[in-house]
Amino acid sequence: MVNRKELNPESSPRAAYGARVRRLREERGWSQEDLAARVEYSSQHISATETARKPPTLSLSRKLDLAFGTADTVDSFEREWREIRNGSLLEGFPEYVAYEGRAVEIRLYNIGIIPGLLQTPEYAKVLADSAVRRGAITPEQAEERVSFLAERQSALERPRPPMMLVVLDESCIRRSIGDPVAMEAQLARLVEFAGQPNTMLQVVPFDMSHRPFHLPITVLTQSDRSLMSYAESAQRGHLERESTAVVPILTAYHQLQAESPSQAASVAMINQLRKGKP
Repeated sequence: MVNRKELNPESSPRAAYGARVRRLREERGWSQEDLAARVEYSSQHISATETARKPPTLSLSRKLDLAFGTADTVDSFEREWREIRNGSLLEGFPEYVAYEGRAVEIRLYNIGIIPGLLQTPEYAKVLADSAVRRGAITPEQAEERVSFLAERQSALERPRPPMMLVVLDESCIRRSIGDPVAMEAQLARLVEFAGQPNTMLQVVPFDMSHRPFHLPITVLTQSDRSLMSYAESAQRGHLERESTAVVPILTAYHQLQAESPSQAASVAMINQLRKGKP
């Protein structure tokens, strides 16, 4: 075969995934065009997946399982995709994300960086690349993180999106991530977010001394009105489902909102920063 790229399946999880796609395809005598037609992707996308130039996605994995007859088996591509994805994520986080995608209300408080659900791809890539330089993750895992974040964000773009209430410490908007162009795009994204009918954005100024939280916190409300909170340490994430523990956190969040500047004042602060004014 002309221009056939040989893969080492042991070089990375993505390479193993791609090599398996190629092997199963060729066992059936299918060309890349044949498989592309069956999964409704382009042949270029299939080629990039097989050669590990594109990370696998949940959607493609499910369609590959249907095409190859591996759905709901221990060897399914969906299961392999989840193992690849979770390998670069903090322990406990995948469990949280499953609930996040079904929540009817999401309350976020963050310090230092913009929450993932509000990050632009450029902002997210700078953070992932920084982790690569520190040796915390591999370049492949960095790509997987950015891809996974995009999937989390798209999961919230549904006919009835959740109500999202976000409180940011001023450090989130003051800390420059990436070049000025990337940071301006990120700040513009915050302003756009604040203008949506199902959102609220507030920025806590540095000089507001009374703060109930000193670490990032998330509170989710499910469709049955059950509550859960999520917080992270350096090693793992913790999902709390006991209402006796979550209700005080929700109460403290409401107090933080009440004492923080309004959304209009917060957007004005962001726009002042975008103009280069302190």
